Amino acid sequence: MTQPFAYLAKWTLIASLVAVLAGSASAFFLTALDAATTWRQAHPAIIWLLPLAGFAVGWIYLHFGRSVEAGNNLLIDEIHDPKQVVPLRLAPLVLGGTIISHLFGASVGREGTAVQMGGALADQLTHVFRLRPEDRRILLMAGISAGFASVFGTPLAGAIFGLEVLAIGRMRYDAIFPCMLAAVVADQAGMAWGVHHMHYAVGAHPPVSVLALLAVMAAGIVFGLAGMVFAKATHGAAAFMKRHIAYAPLRPLLGGAVIALAVWAIGTDRYIGLGLPVIADAFRQPLPPWDSLGKFLFTVASLGSGFKGGEVTPLFYIGATLGNALAPLLQLPVGLLAGLGFVAVFAGAANTPLASTVMAIELFGPQIAPYAALACVVSYLFSGHTGIYHAQKRSHAKIGVERE
Repeated sequence: MTQPFAYLAKWTLIASLVAVLAGSASAFFLTALDAATTWRQAHPAIIWLLPLAGFAVGWIYLHFGRSVEAGNNLLIDEIHDPKQVVPLRLAPLVLGGTIISHLFGASVGREGTAVQMGGALADQLTHVFRLRPEDRRILLMAGISAGFASVFGTPLAGAIFGLEVLAIGRMRYDAIFPCMLAAVVADQAGMAWGVHHMHYAVGAHPPVSVLALLAVMAAGIVFGLAGMVFAKATHGAAAFMKRHIAYAPLRPLLGGAVIALAVWAIGTDRYIGLGLPVIADAFRQPLPPWDSLGKFLFTVASLGSGFKGGEVTPLFYIGATLGNALAPLLQLPVGLLAGLGFVAVFAGAANTPLASTVMAIELFGPQIAPYAALACVVSYLFSGHTGIYHAQKRSHAKIGVERE
């Protein structure tokens, strides 16, 4: 009986510290991100400085951040094979790089920044508590959960994400308590700092029926293919840039120039930044059917050329607008399909169907659960084994027995 109590006491202390650090860092980050976005929207001409901003970020990472450039993948690698404590400089580097990317108009997300800050800050406790390698794995997982939960306001999804993202087909239940506690406390810490998260209303749900379930499955297939293409395109663009441009700072400089010219050519900035207003519109009214493609191309160009941030919020945008476009074809409400696309494209791209389903319930309410679960699982099945996190291991094949 003493062992569970000792485990509970130990990880309550450690996970709570991780949560306060990650939640506070996310609160500062979200506040700075809002200020940067507001300033950019008030001064749209700043997009022409995006190439120089990209060069500056690339130069800083080249000279000071080579060991942490892998970002999320560095954290996942350290969980799979613990070698050395993640350098603390990962947190300020990714924070500054992301704010600069958003300020000048790159199309990137925010979860990567919060997760990396959470993991880097958490790992500094390794020496404080003299943790063993197996405990350090759990510590990093708790940091990932805390960062994800606090940046989106979804504590249960954040906890599951930290457990599920490491390997396809396997979850680490030995970390379930630290991840859950860290996610819940980090979310509360963020709210204590005054952080508010955007809420979306999916509206009325049709009753569960054979036709509705078949329509959701069809949408899930499209969402999964979209997630797979996004992951492959992002990795392919990054590999192409590295292969043809040896000097790293020139990659975001060139990418920034392409993005700035594209914004000027199409006459709109709806595909840069987080795109939260467009996501909100996707739940309320029909949108141009090419919105998901526009965000896809701008995000691949931004991430592929080396701008910092994350993939998840752009995936929310792509999924919500893609669901919006599919709604009239599948004879389902716009709000419902936008909500399903929001989580299901992410489920396929990140290979995290459980976290994505729970996120749908936390964001949209429990009534969406049957449809969200079905859409996320089908998306996961059709997204292949290539995800946005290349350090993610494949423990089992998604379907049947994997052939050697």
